[in-house]
Amino acid sequence: MSRRYIFSSESVTEGHPDKVCDTISDYILDACLEQDPLSRVACETLAKGNLVVLAGEITSNAKFDFEERVRDAIRSIGYVNGDCIFHADTCRVICEMSEQSRDIKQGVDSAAAEGKATTEQGAGDQGLMFGFACNETPELMPAPISFAHKLGRELTRLRKVGEIPWLRPDAKTQVSIEYDGYKPVRATTVVVSSQHAADVKQKEVRETLTELLIKKVMPREWLDEKTAYLINPTGRFVIGGPEGDAGITGRKIICDTYGGMGRHGGGAFSGKDPSKVDRSAAYMGRWVAKNVVAAGLADRCEVQFAYAIGHPDPVSVSIDTFCTGKVDDEKIERAVREVFNFKPAEIIKQLNLLRPIYRKTTNYGHFGRIDDLDALTWERTDNAEALKKAVK
Repeated sequence: MSRRYIFSSESVTEGHPDKVCDTISDYILDACLEQDPLSRVACETLAKGNLVVLAGEITSNAKFDFEERVRDAIRSIGYVNGDCIFHADTCRVICEMSEQSRDIKQGVDSAAAEGKATTEQGAGDQGLMFGFACNETPELMPAPISFAHKLGRELTRLRKVGEIPWLRPDAKTQVSIEYDGYKPVRATTVVVSSQHAADVKQKEVRETLTELLIKKVMPREWLDEKTAYLINPTGRFVIGGPEGDAGITGRKIICDTYGGMGRHGGGAFSGKDPSKVDRSAAYMGRWVAKNVVAAGLADRCEVQFAYAIGHPDPVSVSIDTFCTGKVDDEKIERAVREVFNFKPAEIIKQLNLLRPIYRKTTNYGHFGRIDDLDALTWERTDNAEALKKAVK
């Protein structure tokens, strides 16, 4: 007998202080890749009050104004209101960057080096990565995180087009879904906390976001008379963004991936060029898992693999279909190894990652986005047929 339970996932909008920092870091990364596709970038950002601090390591031939890119990123988010202390035009920017460590560089470069066992490009660090997919939604993502992201995207659209003029950039969403086994059946609770102008009444906030956001985004069949709507449950949310809380790059890794439904290796994504397997291999994992599910080989699939720094081959690759596989997991794993190449240089080549595509990935999940498959290549299901043939 299947078990009934409730699973929750949250998302945050681009105005959340941590996402402000992710956005800035990815703007800097793209600025480097626009001029020099072989740039090595590890850009970390901190934001607090009206201050932005950049720190990290960049080795690149690109030349640009860091402060200008920071302001462009903040302006794109929408911190241009006079009632917010954090502002694109007035924030102070401090930049502390150095070049990539020579010791790391020799391990990653496709060249011989003293003490290095191979001339191939190696992983930029040791670590483990996961990819996940399931057939709960058309984009093959878990339902709770999928709906949480959709609420966040629509909330931002309503703000940016001016349909709800009192909205401000910082917001969180959270969706709780009741499951019967692996089947999602209904939404039990929908939470929206959105920053707003000081003069709007809470009654208007709650009524407007119920009608124009929740009931518009959530499918009618997922809502019933027992579904709880918790909108700005503190009663007031005027002070937000970096004014209300410090933001740091890489603190929303569960929002960025599968909302807790799939495991996470621990590495953050934003501000890192694709030689960093924290990012590129996690994208690879999603591509693999999504193709397994799209091929009909399993209803849900998680792939895990790991690397040693400077070494080109993964030290492990494993597949788990949670007993939903249509063939043995061992057969799927052999097919995956036959169809996909997990070497870092090959991941970059297969997914075409040496491009300035990363600020498109920053907000509302790095996975499950099917609106731009030319950029987000890991969302393609182009190897599903090859996997079907390989398991026979």
